[in-house]
Amino acid sequence: MTAILGISAFYHDSAAALIVDGNIVAAAQEERFTRKKHDPGFPAKAIEYCLAEAGLTIQQLDHIVFYDKPLIKFERLLETYLSYVPVGFQSFVAAIPVWLKEKLYLKKTLRRELAALGQMEEKELPALMFTEHHQSHAASAFFPCPHDKAAVMCLDGVGEWATSSVWLGENNRLTPQWEINFPHSLGLLYSAFTYYTGFKVNSGEYKLMGLAPYGEPKYVDLILDNLLDVKDDGSFKLDMRYFNYATGLTMTNARFHRLFDGEPRAAESEVTQKEMDLARSIQVVTEEIVLKLAHTVHRELQVDNLCLAGGVALNCVSNGRLLREGPFKNIWVQPAAGDAGGALGAALAIWYEYLENARAIDNSKLDAMQGSYLGPRHSQNEINAYLDSINASYEVIDDDQLMPRLAQIMQDEHVVGWFQGRMEFGPRALGGRSIIGDPRSPKMQSVMNLKIKYRESFRPFAPAIKAEKVSEWFEHQCESPYMLMVAPVAEGKRIEMTDEQKQLFGIEKLHIPRSEIPAVTHVDYSARIQTVHSETNPRFYHLLDEFEKLSGCPVSVNTSFNVRGEPIVCTPEDAYRCFMRTEMDYLVLENAILYKQDQPRWEETSNWQEEFELD
Repeated sequence: MTAILGISAFYHDSAAALIVDGNIVAAAQEERFTRKKHDPGFPAKAIEYCLAEAGLTIQQLDHIVFYDKPLIKFERLLETYLSYVPVGFQSFVAAIPVWLKEKLYLKKTLRRELAALGQMEEKELPALMFTEHHQSHAASAFFPCPHDKAAVMCLDGVGEWATSSVWLGENNRLTPQWEINFPHSLGLLYSAFTYYTGFKVNSGEYKLMGLAPYGEPKYVDLILDNLLDVKDDGSFKLDMRYFNYATGLTMTNARFHRLFDGEPRAAESEVTQKEMDLARSIQVVTEEIVLKLAHTVHRELQVDNLCLAGGVALNCVSNGRLLREGPFKNIWVQPAAGDAGGALGAALAIWYEYLENARAIDNSKLDAMQGSYLGPRHSQNEINAYLDSINASYEVIDDDQLMPRLAQIMQDEHVVGWFQGRMEFGPRALGGRSIIGDPRSPKMQSVMNLKIKYRESFRPFAPAIKAEKVSEWFEHQCESPYMLMVAPVAEGKRIEMTDEQKQLFGIEKLHIPRSEIPAVTHVDYSARIQTVHSETNPRFYHLLDEFEKLSGCPVSVNTSFNVRGEPIVCTPEDAYRCFMRTEMDYLVLENAILYKQDQPRWEETSNWQEEFELD
C-alpha cells in the first residue's frame, strides 16, 4: 500500500487530500472545519480528517507533498521586481508581496506543523516533497479525467511565476508546452475588476460573473486599448502602469481609477449600472482570451479533449461558451479548480509521474472524482445523538416515505436544508450539503437570497437536474456534474419578454420571469447546470425523481448550505445552527426530517452575522 498526502496552504483555500494506491480516499478544505471562509492556514483539521478516513497516521504515510515550490531564484525576483520599484535593496525587499515572502520559509513551517500534528520529532516525518503550482493544477485536471490523452490549460492568478500554462497529458505523463508568467495574469486582471467593483478578491469573482448579464459591454474597447495587449493566439501582456498588485497592497491604482472615471466602489454600497457594465465588459474580454487560447492549444496539440484547472476555470460562463464555440469535443473541469484542488493534484503527480504508476481509465465511470463527494459523512446514529442532546424535534423515516414527502414540501414552495452523504470537495454544493427548493416558484430566488442566504438579490441560483433530462430543459447535451458549465435554457421552456420588458435596464430585469423554472434562470436566459447521476448521488437523484413524478419537473434549485460569509456546513451541528438562524422551513439530516415550527426556542450566544467576514 502506498499512501500519499497532498497539502495546499498559506495563500487561500487551504486543503488536504489523500490517495492510497492511486485511489482518491478523501479531500477537504480547512475552512469547513475551522468555519473560517477561505481559511489560508495550515490545514491541520483537514489532514486529520483525511488520515482518519483511511485509518492511517502521519507516520504511516509514504509521501507528503506540497502543491507549490518553496524556493524562488533570486535572479528571477530581481528580473521581475526591479522593473517596478526604485533600484535599491531596501525598496526591492519592501516591494515583495507577502505571499512571496512566505515561500522563503515554507519548508521549515511545513515540517514544524506536521511534526506537531503527528506528535513526533521532525526527523521522524516521512519525506516532504514539492510540486510546482501549475503542475499541481494540471495534475488535478488531467489524472482524474476520463481521457487517456488531453490538452490541459491552467489559468489562475499566479503560481511560482506561471499565470497561464499549457500541458499535454498522455496516460501517466504531463508534458509542459508553454506558459505566460507574472505579472501578466488573466486571473489577476479579473480580480482587479472584482476589487474595483467593490467585491472581495479571491472570493467575489463569482459575484462579478453573476452581475455581468445585467450590464452592457461598453468598456470592452477601453480595456483592450489600455489595460492589455492581446495577440491573435490569445497570449497577452498587461500594462502594469494601471495595476498595483505587483508592488502594493491593492489591485488597482490611480491611473486605473482615472481611466474608469472614479474610485473603486465601497464595499456594501449600492451596486450601480457602472459596476454591471464593468462586470459584463471584463467577462467578455475574459471569454475572448480563453477562446483564443483554446484555439491555439487545439491547433498545436491536435487533440479533441481539454482539461481545465486554476481559479479562472471556475468561471462557468466562460466554460460554457468554450464548450459551445470552442474547438474541443470534450471539456473536463476539475471541480476543485482553485488552490484547494492543488492538494489533490500534488498527490496525484507523485503517484503517476514520480512513482511512474500506470493509469487506467474506467469507462463505466464519469471520472475518478467520485462525484467530488470526498469529505466526511455522519451516520444516522451520530445525527440522532446530536439532535437528542439539544432536544430537537425530529422524525426518522425511510427513503421510500421521505422522498415523496420532500417532493410535496418542495411543491408547496418550502425551502429545505439538505444534508446527506459525504461533503463535497470544492466550492460548489452538489447535493451533499445543499439548500433546495422548487425552481418553478417565481418567489424562490428572492426568498432564498434575502431570507436564507442573506446575500445580494442579483445572485442567481443553479438548477440540479436528472442527468438524462438535461437536453430537454437546457441547450446542453453532455454531463455537467460539478456545476461548472453555463448553458441557455431550452427555447421551449422560455417565457418571452414583452416589448416593454425588453426596455428595462440593470437590476430592473431581475423580477421578470424568464422561463418555466424562473428561480434558476438568469436574466440572459442562462443557467449554471448540475447534472445529477444515480451512480454518484443516488439519494439526491431519488428525490429529483420523486419531484418529477409529482410536478413533471426533474429540476431542483440547488445552492450551498450556508449563509453569506460562512463556509458550507460540514457537521450536523453546523447544519442545525444554519437552519435555525435563517427562515428555512425544513431540515433533512440523512433520514431525519425537522420542521422549523416544531423546534425549541433558539437563542444565539453571539452576534453571528458579525462573526463571518462578508465576502
